[in-house]
Amino acid sequence: MISFEEIRKIFIENDGIARTSDIIGKGFHNRHINIFINEGKIIRLKRGVYQWIEGGEKEEVEILFRLFPEAIICMDSALYYHGYTDRTPGCWHIAVDRDENKRKYRIDFPVVKIYFVKAQYLEIGVESGYINGTRVKVFDKERIICDVIRYSNKLDKELVNKAIQSYLKDPEKNISRLVNYAKRLRAYKKVQHWMGVWL
Repeated sequence: MISFEEIRKIFIENDGIARTSDIIGKGFHNRHINIFINEGKIIRLKRGVYQWIEGGEKEEVEILFRLFPEAIICMDSALYYHGYTDRTPGCWHIAVDRDENKRKYRIDFPVVKIYFVKAQYLEIGVESGYINGTRVKVFDKERIICDVIRYSNKLDKELVNKAIQSYLKDPEKNISRLVNYAKRLRAYKKVQHWMGVWL
């Protein structure tokens, strides 16, 4: 017989998110996991990882950074974080090392768009911040502007223009840092073209 309290205790001990190994290790089976999914007590976040949802779900950002603490918020999500767009992204945009196992990032929830980045570029412009009380890593303003310009041909033109205009109006912008990042990211000419007289 399945002990509701025993399985619930496993999730409580793991702050609401448990792996198959946590549950199996306590003497339960995969069929028990399926029963709790069908009863709406847990949801599958990714293969082998589940969240207890009875009594309320965790914030998406908390789940994301519990699963992938190494991830860096980038592109549309970073623009939104810095206030350079008023469009709420339809998913989380995160950057990770391109040498990581790509299967690791296949998740059912939350919805993510993964950018696999060379390790030498990954740490350029990373800063810490908080979203709804969860500590996150996010690209800073200068890095995100470099990225928006680098990938401008793949992005909505209005989004690109709004981001650049917002950056130029930002009293905390750092043009010398922007130039430094652009050179390190091998995008100086493109950034110079877009930013014009500001550089």
